[in-house]
Amino acid sequence: MSEDVRLVAWVRGHVQGVGFRWFTRAKALEIGGLSGFALNLADGRVQVVAEGAREGCDGLLDWLTGDDTPGRVDGVTEIWDTPRGGYDGFAIR
Repeated sequence: MSEDVRLVAWVRGHVQGVGFRWFTRAKALEIGGLSGFALNLADGRVQVVAEGAREGCDGLLDWLTGDDTPGRVDGVTEIWDTPRGGYDGFAIR
């Protein structure tokens, strides 16, 4: 059985105004079993919080750091934690 985790990722680059949050939500829903959100930050980054199975969060992080994202990702900083819950699906904020 898979361990549930919390992934918090900050994505740097040209990631606002290109549908990045929408595609992140679509990828999280495609992976399945993830809850959380994608949020534009004032400094131009996008914050992604995902909770669920470790494999699903790893898959989302692989996508965030890969070449298939909209815009241009210059880097991703992530931290891992225990889930906090309280999310209803995966939202765009």
